[in-house]
Amino acid sequence: MKNELFINNNRGFFSGLWKKVLLFLSVFGPATITAMADNDAGGVATYSIAGAKLGYPILFLLPIITLLLAITQEMGMRLTIITRRGLADLIRERYGVRAALFMFGALLIANIGTLVTEISAVKTTSVMFNISPIPAIIAIVLVSFLIVTRGSYKMTQNIMLLACLFFLAYIFSAIKAKPDWGLATSNLLYPHGVNFTQSYLRDYLIIGMGVLGTTITPWGQFFVSSFAFDKKIEKGKVGLSQLETYWGAFLTDFFSFFMIVATAGTLFVNGVVLTSGEQAALAIKPFAGELAGKLFALGILNAGFMGLVVVSLSTAYAFAEFFGVSGGLDDSFKKSKTFYILYMVQLVVATTFVIFSNVSLFQVALVTQIINAVALPLVFYFLIKLTSDRTLMGEFANNPFQKWFSIVCSVLIVIASIFTVVSVFF
Repeated sequence: MKNELFINNNRGFFSGLWKKVLLFLSVFGPATITAMADNDAGGVATYSIAGAKLGYPILFLLPIITLLLAITQEMGMRLTIITRRGLADLIRERYGVRAALFMFGALLIANIGTLVTEISAVKTTSVMFNISPIPAIIAIVLVSFLIVTRGSYKMTQNIMLLACLFFLAYIFSAIKAKPDWGLATSNLLYPHGVNFTQSYLRDYLIIGMGVLGTTITPWGQFFVSSFAFDKKIEKGKVGLSQLETYWGAFLTDFFSFFMIVATAGTLFVNGVVLTSGEQAALAIKPFAGELAGKLFALGILNAGFMGLVVVSLSTAYAFAEFFGVSGGLDDSFKKSKTFYILYMVQLVVATTFVIFSNVSLFQVALVTQIINAVALPLVFYFLIKLTSDRTLMGEFANNPFQKWFSIVCSVLIVIASIFTVVSVFF
């Protein structure tokens, strides 16, 4: 009897656990993909430069960045699940067409600049694999186009989740770099191990704020809202979606940790200066070996691919919501023609720019960062106002702590964006 009771209890436990796992998997995807896509080619470059320039102490900022990313994306997820409306849709309805036009214009221009960065990363890193750059660009852009226009929501989500696995390359690169793991992990608690000169502290402030600014972006806030809406997550699963948001934020900076460790353990300790992420893949070779460099380059290629899909989709989603047209990955091309055409046009414009233009990528990055710095405070103004509105959110509105904490976080993010612009200038 006791054995039967024990077996039945175990069956009940595992049955209940399995049901919870299935429920979690039913909402899994939007927040994790959005957070991981923040580690796009531009993000990898920023983290690589931070590790090479500042060493292990920059790791101290990662827990703070993880918290801010989780808080801001949770607000966007909660807003969409409770209201059954996307962020862009609610901005147009509550604040008018003028606000919608301004926000979409800023988002479109900044996102095109981001896409140029992604494609440029593909162009540079493909050389490391002995692949001709132009065919590599055309191939990866064509794949990005076909996935969205010929697939479905489920297919696109699964491919993006699969692409997340390629970030494991940074773990192997970091291991091959043979860093000081004790120093690396202890710097998560407090910054130490270097000579904190006035020059170092200035660089730490500027680059550190740039790291924060590149992780939390306007396109990320629109995408997590729209992608969650397109998934049609039920209101009763908002708690599980919040859990996934926190998991996604942790996961993205978990891999960022290894990006920084790989460059800090090789380039910083040897005084090698970087100006781009692609340089990191080449520069760590003499210290960590050929395999480490190739794995780092593979990570950048994958990050560029994720960035192409997610950033382009964020613009197409936002246009559909801002201007009230049909747009969704499960819609046919005929039903959501404008949505798919805009997605395609962005890829074509960015690709043409990279292949044929002689404009400096420095200038593209400068314009992109300035636009993001202007747009981000407005995005968070709308986001906080909407999620704090009890007539809209009911019992799921921000409580006083959430409201004021998110305001403080938003101010920090604005400062981060400003310092990112300053770092580009100087």
